[in-house]
Amino acid sequence: MFESAIVVPGVEAPQGEAAEVEVLNLTKRFGDFVALDDVSIHVAAGSFHALLGENGAGKSTLVKCLIGYQPADSGSVSVDRRERSIGNPREAAALGIGMVFQHFTLAPNLSVAENLLLAQPRLPALLDWKRERAALEAMLAEMPFRVPLDALAGELAAGEKQKVEIIKQLYLKRRFIILDEPTSVLTPGEADELLGYLQTRTQAGKLTVLMITHKFREVMRFADAVTVLRRGKHVAGAKVSETDPHRLAVAMMGADEASPEAEPSPATSSHTTGDEVLRVSALTVIGDRGVPAVDKASFSVRAGEIVGVAGVSGNGQRELVEALLGQRRHLSGSVTIDGKPYRQRRHEMQALGVRSLPEEPLRNACVGEMSVADNMALRSFDKAPLARGPWLRPKALAEQARSMIEHFGVRTPGPGAPIASLSGGNVQRAVLARELSAGAQGPVRVLIVANPVFGLDFRAVAAIHARLRAARDAGCAVLLVSEDLDELLELSDRLLVMHAGQIGYECPRAGADVATLGRYMAGEAHA
Repeated sequence: MFESAIVVPGVEAPQGEAAEVEVLNLTKRFGDFVALDDVSIHVAAGSFHALLGENGAGKSTLVKCLIGYQPADSGSVSVDRRERSIGNPREAAALGIGMVFQHFTLAPNLSVAENLLLAQPRLPALLDWKRERAALEAMLAEMPFRVPLDALAGELAAGEKQKVEIIKQLYLKRRFIILDEPTSVLTPGEADELLGYLQTRTQAGKLTVLMITHKFREVMRFADAVTVLRRGKHVAGAKVSETDPHRLAVAMMGADEASPEAEPSPATSSHTTGDEVLRVSALTVIGDRGVPAVDKASFSVRAGEIVGVAGVSGNGQRELVEALLGQRRHLSGSVTIDGKPYRQRRHEMQALGVRSLPEEPLRNACVGEMSVADNMALRSFDKAPLARGPWLRPKALAEQARSMIEHFGVRTPGPGAPIASLSGGNVQRAVLARELSAGAQGPVRVLIVANPVFGLDFRAVAAIHARLRAARDAGCAVLLVSEDLDELLELSDRLLVMHAGQIGYECPRAGADVATLGRYMAGEAHA
């Protein structure tokens, strides 16, 4: 059950090294905007506490105030039941508070060991490298996973970098660690291994964890207590054992706006799978380092089917999507649409019905300074009724945009607003409106989608997922590339696993085993 009290119940605080942190009546304004409105949270020593909320709910502002990156306008922070003034990250570190950010902070040209040593607040003029190396080895020996100390940080896979970031906080003997979406680049096995290890340390009283996440599965499995923020306010707190994902979704979005789709569940809509539409044969694509990022990849997608491509970040997924969209040349292999050659030219995309929702669409599929109406016309601006000869028809552009805005639920001040002024979810909706609307573009046969809901709130996620299912149900062949395995399991009809540029495993969604998928994602199994 949710408690209305401002102090969130946690587990019994064990005796040990873990820190207790309490935030009381914290308020933070940016001009007229109130990012945090009288927020109070209690994180018990030795607890694993989850922090939930939609984009803009105040989660990032809260932890930035807690870590000393920005001062609160009012309120207080207590550590181990003593009020503290935390003016910068160095002061937070002195109290044993550290943070693992969503974006890596490693020096890419230094080794893992050098990154760990340089993170120390005080380094002697001369390092006893042999002693320090032995200390690092001893620490790693206690962990369920290893990282290569001599490897350059820039050459590590994304999952290994995330492990190093967390190891760095443990090496610095942090007693309270804030995790910001810590498993977004990990396989399911790696995520469970990492969070399970941290959970063990919290239960032993050696550590307290505050984790920002959007994955209900992680909350229910690893956290002791959960706090929900909405629009800058503390709206709910509970012991995890006394709540469930649906109640958490309602708390995050409000009872009137929460949708059953906000809680991840397998797709249930009935649809018919048709003939093969997209065929990729022995495709090889050169990456930024001059070596193949995609290595003789072959697969197909049928009409009325969502094929999901799983894989840890950096295994060729980005290069595959760029090659299919004409943003990167391929070295060899072929791609066909309905049996016809497809060479990723604009006129071929129009004629063959290829559409896309690339990752970070504001950067990859829009012109930020241009209006919503102009961006919605990028596919067909040179065709009637939007153009008459070489001349654009502004009224026709605005009329088309208003129709798309209404049909796709795009929240915008109007068709003339710069698309960069929209929220991330509304940029996604605007691009989908452009890509999935018929008219001058003709029917949509193939939709190529990459990480479509990264960084979006739960309401936007539900809306985008519904659109992808609707496209599939209308007979479109959808290729969905995502680093979120939960998303793939929810939406896909068939799953592929990509590792080291190759398609190493394939299975129907109905028969998918998460442990097996994780092994292939990590390259530990062979087809």
